[in-house]
Amino acid sequence: MADYIKSLKTEISKYLKTDNIYFHNKGRVSLYVILKAMGVKEGDEVIIPAYTCVVVPNPIIYLGAKPVYIEIDKDSLCIDIKLLEKHITNKTKVIICQNTYGLSENVDSIVEIAKRHNLYTIEDCTHGFGGFYKNQPNGSYCDAAFYSMQWNKPFSSGIGGFMTISNNQLIKKINEIEKQKVKPSFKTKLNLKVLFFVKRYFLKNSTYWFLMNFYRWLSKNNLVTGSSSGNEISDIKIPKNFLMDYSQTQAKEGLRNIKKLPELLKLRKDNAIKYTDFLINNKKTHVKKDFFENHSFLKYPILVKDREKIFNLARKTKIELGDWFISPIHPVQNNFEKWEMYPEKYPNADFISKHVVNIPTDTKQVGKVLSFLEKYIDEIL
Repeated sequence: MADYIKSLKTEISKYLKTDNIYFHNKGRVSLYVILKAMGVKEGDEVIIPAYTCVVVPNPIIYLGAKPVYIEIDKDSLCIDIKLLEKHITNKTKVIICQNTYGLSENVDSIVEIAKRHNLYTIEDCTHGFGGFYKNQPNGSYCDAAFYSMQWNKPFSSGIGGFMTISNNQLIKKINEIEKQKVKPSFKTKLNLKVLFFVKRYFLKNSTYWFLMNFYRWLSKNNLVTGSSSGNEISDIKIPKNFLMDYSQTQAKEGLRNIKKLPELLKLRKDNAIKYTDFLINNKKTHVKKDFFENHSFLKYPILVKDREKIFNLARKTKIELGDWFISPIHPVQNNFEKWEMYPEKYPNADFISKHVVNIPTDTKQVGKVLSFLEKYIDEIL
C-alpha cells in the first residue's frame, strides 16, 4: 500500500529544506502542539497580530494563556514592528508572526527582538507555504512554524496542517505530545472523499458562491469536516478530539496538489503584478511593489467602500471574491472579549477588516476580474 504521508513529507521537505515535519488534521492543531511543547500554560502571554483568524488565539486560550494583540502596519497588514517591544512583559512566552495573504514582513527583526528577551518565536505560514523571506523559505527563521492545507491554502489536502521545528530542543517534547494524537474516523475520511469529488467536478464560476456558502453552513453546524466547526467560532473550549492526526486520504489529495504548486506560484505572482498596475493606474490602494520579493500572493487584498454591495455584484457577475479576515479575528463578528480582543484598540486592523475583499490570484480569467474592478472602480478605496 502506498504511503502517501511519507511521499508528501518528501515533497514538502524539498521546499522547506528540513525533515522535522509533523502532520495534523488541521494547522491550528500544529500550533497547539508547538505551544504546548514550548511550555505555554496558564498565566503566560503569547503575542499575535491584531488581524488574524480566530483559530490562532484559540490554541493559546485552550492552554490557559492569554493572547496579546499588536496593531498591524496598514501597508503590510503584518505586526507593526515599532510596537512589538512595548507589548513584551515578564509574562510573555512566545511571539507569533504571520505571512498575511502570503506576505512575510520583518520576520528577522521579530526573531532578533525575541532572542534579546529570551522568547520563543513561531511563524504562522498558513498563507505562506512556497514563499520566501529574504531568499529563505517561509518558516525557516523561527523556532517553529505551522502551515495549513485547507481548501484555499497554497496547496490543499482538503483539511490538514503540518508544522516544522527548527529548535531541536523542542523535539523530545513534540514527540511525547505526538503520541497523544487520535486517528481520524472512517466517517471523517469518507466525508472528505465526498468533498474532494464535489470540488473537483462541481466547483465552477457558476457554482462558486452557492457551494461556498453551503459548505460553510454545513461546517458551522458540524455536518461536514470543515475548516472551522461551529464551536471554534462561538466558544473558547477545546473541541472534542482536537488533537487529531492526519490521514492517508488527506495526504493523497495533498500530494496531487503540491505537484501543481510551482505553476500556481508563478500564476499568483503574474496576476498580482497585473492587479497592482491596474490599481496604481487608477490611484487606488494597492500592495506596494517594495513587498513583492517577499510576497507569494495567496490572495490579493483590495479595500472597498461597501463590501456587501461588492459581494452582491460579484455573485451576479460570477466573480470569485474571497472574504478572508473580515474581522480582526476572522470570522468572529461579536463577543470579541471572549478572545481578549477589543477591536477599537486596533484602528488599522478594524478598518481593514471592515473594508477588505480578496481578489483571486490563482485564476486564469484575470481579464474578467479586471473588467469587474474597472466597472466598479468608484467602489474601490
